[in-house]
Amino acid sequence: MFRKLATFEEAKQLIWQTLQPKPLGTEQIPLLEAHNRVLAQDATSTLDIPPFSRSTVDGYAVKAQDTFGADENQPVQLKVCGLVSIGEPPMVKVEKGEAAEIVTGAPIPEGADAVVMVEDTQREDMELTVYGSVTQNENVMKKGTDIKQGETVLQAGRVLGSREVGVLAAVGNAQVKVHVAPTAAVLSTGGEVTEPGKPLPSGKIYDINAYSLCTAVWESGGKPIYQGVVPDEKEPLRQALKQALASADMVLTSGGVSVGPKDIIPATVDSLGEPGVFLSGVAVKPGKPTTVALIGEKPVFSFPGHPTSALLNFILLARPIIQVMAGKQPTEMPSISAVADRRMFSAKGRRTFVTVRLVLDTEKGLVAEPVESGASGAITTLAKADGFVEIPANEQFVDAGEKVRVCLFREGT
Repeated sequence: MFRKLATFEEAKQLIWQTLQPKPLGTEQIPLLEAHNRVLAQDATSTLDIPPFSRSTVDGYAVKAQDTFGADENQPVQLKVCGLVSIGEPPMVKVEKGEAAEIVTGAPIPEGADAVVMVEDTQREDMELTVYGSVTQNENVMKKGTDIKQGETVLQAGRVLGSREVGVLAAVGNAQVKVHVAPTAAVLSTGGEVTEPGKPLPSGKIYDINAYSLCTAVWESGGKPIYQGVVPDEKEPLRQALKQALASADMVLTSGGVSVGPKDIIPATVDSLGEPGVFLSGVAVKPGKPTTVALIGEKPVFSFPGHPTSALLNFILLARPIIQVMAGKQPTEMPSISAVADRRMFSAKGRRTFVTVRLVLDTEKGLVAEPVESGASGAITTLAKADGFVEIPANEQFVDAGEKVRVCLFREGT
């Protein structure tokens, strides 16, 4: 393994050519379970929204022509003919010279075509004095002005968030047809790793990678299946991987992919079926030992054990695959321009991704400060970094003060 490292571009091309990801199908699910799912067909409205003309203010429904010329000096006198409440059909009809009391959101009664705001009136018993004129449809939201019956309210491929779910609810959908979310079995390897929540024996660390990778799967549109921690022993590892393949659409592992005696992931994965491992080693830093396999029709991504390396290479290589399987369009990471705080060196012959945090400087503007990602920063990098700066393999360094493009780990960083 790692006799010849694939360049970053070669690795991405090989992954796409070999895996040929595609959506997994569709399903009908309750609307309340649709967050972050992908709409599988255009959503059209079966009714007008609003379904009736309604008042946008508290006041009195009137015939607009009855108020023409009304002002503070020459008010108009109208007779109150009744009350229109919200949530029920009007029980009154407005005739010439009449007004019906109405609240915001209530339907406009028959005969009325405008609403006078309560602030522009004075009432005494059933007599109403109007101190301002209104025009036809003033303070009225007409039937179908927001959404018309038969109108497409959301197009297929839209990722459903709170706003989209609200739109679907507004047109009466309790169910929605979405793309199937791919499942990803996630496991960590290593005798030094312990699951969070359990006592931490001497010499061990808690499992960071499986938890961060599970969350990254959710963010990509998939469903993680946490498989726990597996020791670096061939048969237990083989059985755990077989179980993971049987229970999910793809498998993600971390640890055990380098060249040490305990790094048996590549050979073990390769033994599980054809075509097996097709990528073992990428000319990047961090993440050189990253390994990718295809067992039957199921991808297996094996990342290094270093937390920053595992998560970064998931974002770069695995996330787009999950997005496509979930029915999404692969998205470019959001980015922003900044100035390098100091010289950032690349690893010779490897594309280098330098994790940075962004700081606003009054003179320089937005500044990208490298965040320690080596031994002393293996864990804190995940919390401190806002994104990364990419240095091509043929460049020795990015100099201090040089403009750089920072790829952000998330929007709004």
